[in-house]
Amino acid sequence: MDEYGNTGEGRAARRDEAVRAAVEQGLLGPDSPIVGLLDVTGIRESAAELRAAFAEVTAPGTPVLHAFAVKATPLVPVLRLLREEGIGAEVASPGELALARAAGLSPDRTVLDSPAKTPAELREALALGIAVNADNPQELDRIDGLVRSAVSRSPLGIRVNPQVGGGSIGATSTATATSKFGVALRDEGAREWVMRAYLDRPWLSRLHAHTGSQGIPLSLMAQGVAETYALAEEINRRIGRQQIDTIDIGGGLPVNFASDATAPTYAEYARALREAVPGLFDGRYGLVTEFGRSLLAKHGTIVARVEYAKSAGGRAVAVTHAGVQVATRTVYVPGSWPLRITAYDGKGRPKSGPEVVQDVAGPACFAGDLLAEGRALPLLDQGDYAAALDTGAYYFAHHYAYNSLARPGIYGFVPDGAGGVRFATARDPQTLASIVAESGGAHAGALTTLHAPGSR
Repeated sequence: MDEYGNTGEGRAARRDEAVRAAVEQGLLGPDSPIVGLLDVTGIRESAAELRAAFAEVTAPGTPVLHAFAVKATPLVPVLRLLREEGIGAEVASPGELALARAAGLSPDRTVLDSPAKTPAELREALALGIAVNADNPQELDRIDGLVRSAVSRSPLGIRVNPQVGGGSIGATSTATATSKFGVALRDEGAREWVMRAYLDRPWLSRLHAHTGSQGIPLSLMAQGVAETYALAEEINRRIGRQQIDTIDIGGGLPVNFASDATAPTYAEYARALREAVPGLFDGRYGLVTEFGRSLLAKHGTIVARVEYAKSAGGRAVAVTHAGVQVATRTVYVPGSWPLRITAYDGKGRPKSGPEVVQDVAGPACFAGDLLAEGRALPLLDQGDYAAALDTGAYYFAHHYAYNSLARPGIYGFVPDGAGGVRFATARDPQTLASIVAESGGAHAGALTTLHAPGSR
């Protein structure tokens, strides 16, 4: 732990120093007007807090796999860092699996979840020995065929939807009555189908559920886990032995986007689970978790240069290089995904002065491209920097290529021990040549060679 610790104040202090150092070292400036910054110290400490929280509530010797939801920050260096900190990977596509493998994640530390796995994806996972949770009866039929045709070391289970309800954000609520994920347990005949699936397949040894993420209260998360645990107990009683030996409780711990404080914490969630589902922690079941946003969000910052400062209708407008391409959810659904904005001067120092109500706008060519609207901040001037906080998950690593805007470079940072900051590149800034290549540059004349019969 560094001199600040993994407190809100410590993160803020490290962030301020990193922004200043990024300007001084040339990572930020007129020719590189937007970057993503990752607090490596904070990431390491969040991983340690997760491990410690569940170690506190589980019986000694309980196998626990914390698998990072790769979708949250799909960057190979992040996955390698988390692997070093004892965290595995939860993947939901061939691309995410490729990232996890590139980061050195072993199959026994990897879990495959997806509502649309192809036969090829399933075949690869079972050949490697990766854990797989079947999403639906048709997928389980596919797995049946693969298990019959080849021996696999993969732990296999079924994902269920306990249908306990949604939170405040519908798009991130996955245990509603009509969620697309898993077997809907309260639908007619579904619970009995799940029972029969395990009775008929002694190699099914896991049960998985995920209630949702941002906007889901701890009480609802705990209810979803309790329903899943009760089902596992019922299945094992009916079979007459403990066939289900591992319960995957998903992830989804919400993040506080209103301040630098971490709330809720992993320790609070683990204790709430122990109170709601004590039998889950008595050593009879192994555990898998799939946290994503809560591990990374607080440790990332998007910093963008103010290219122009203007006014419209009496309101100040700072036109920056960060908008919909890096903060898609915030721009399109600001009510559900507001971001805190911090102002820095042209040297990367926190800006002071009277707060002025202003808009912080992005570079895309539509009126709604706003990081923040009507926000009170020290007045941003041309050449200053606006920082969007808590963006380490689902932001700068999820580029949206509106206007063919380039993906920003991403840099991890740590204090250097001598009052400065040391950076490492996690992802290079995208080049214009790369944009052209991804947009079919190698096939520029392809369409001109096509003519319908009789058109010429």
